[in-house]
Amino acid sequence: MGTKRSRKSKKKSKSSAKASEVKEKKAKKIVVKLRGKKYLAVKKLVDKTKTYLLKDAVDMLKKMKTAKFDESVEIHIVVDGTGLKGELELPHSTGKQVKVAVVDEKLLGELEKGRMDFDILVTHPSFMPKLAKFAKVLGPKGLMPNPKAGTISTKPEDIVKKFSRGVMRWKTEPKFPLIHQMIGKISFPEKNLVENAVKFIEVVGKKHILKAYIKSTMSPSIKLDLQR
Repeated sequence: MGTKRSRKSKKKSKSSAKASEVKEKKAKKIVVKLRGKKYLAVKKLVDKTKTYLLKDAVDMLKKMKTAKFDESVEIHIVVDGTGLKGELELPHSTGKQVKVAVVDEKLLGELEKGRMDFDILVTHPSFMPKLAKFAKVLGPKGLMPNPKAGTISTKPEDIVKKFSRGVMRWKTEPKFPLIHQMIGKISFPEKNLVENAVKFIEVVGKKHILKAYIKSTMSPSIKLDLQR
């Protein structure tokens, strides 16, 4: 009986090993299919062993454009710890329209229904007690108004104007020392993209940056040389 059981268990382990091998091969094929010929072609333009000056990297991104839509250009930064955050106004528009909302009774009704159609929420101090019940929903999304973010004011209309003209907030991911920031669109002049990137890197602080990459929506990432 013991021999039969051991044979059966061996067969099961072999079959499960084959099944996992087949799944792995299928997964690899799917990844290859998701990465089309155009992507694989432009990927060859980037030398992963090199770092590139910002100007050269932006120039490469423009040459690597494959999508029919206007791709976003993003900076991805690895820093020396979590908890870094701040706000800035870039020299040029990012092309992204920021939706700023002011808390009133109507908006509280929308929150009750689970609707949150805004990127930044601003409030008068008098509404904070009513907002408290939504803290568990707004907090994790970074949408809960607070004094440090400058989103609580006795003149919320002035704060709306400030954020609407392009002042943005940035921060590391909650559990990882990573920062992701859109700095423009691939159709923008090279000069604008470079100046936006330079400003953002300057505000984060080179002393905190371990690695930095730039990419467009559909392109491979390009590692930046921030030492020159």
